[in-house]
Amino acid sequence: MQEVYVNCNEMEWVSASNYPPGTKIKTLRDFEGRKTILLKMPAGFSMDAHSHTSVEQHYILEGQYEIDGQVYGMGTYQLLPAGYMHGPFNSEIGATILIIWDPQ
Repeated sequence: MQEVYVNCNEMEWVSASNYPPGTKIKTLRDFEGRKTILLKMPAGFSMDAHSHTSVEQHYILEGQYEIDGQVYGMGTYQLLPAGYMHGPFNSEIGATILIIWDPQ
């Protein structure tokens, strides 16, 4: 593994492909099957349930989102095992999330 240094304040938010319109992203690392992003969900965000082949971690920096009737707000951390079906995701007010994917 190599050292990674990124100043997120110097990065621009860009449109997040594979996400609903209006979703923005900053990619902090993306190599060897490992990825870390900041994801900004707009108000009214909605995404179908899905799973991943790797472990996924979420930390909500601001705002909130809802999964299966449970609301997760600022300061919430989730660890989702590989293959775990999660969602659908909805956010009435929007959210900014740190998301980390790592192979098992």
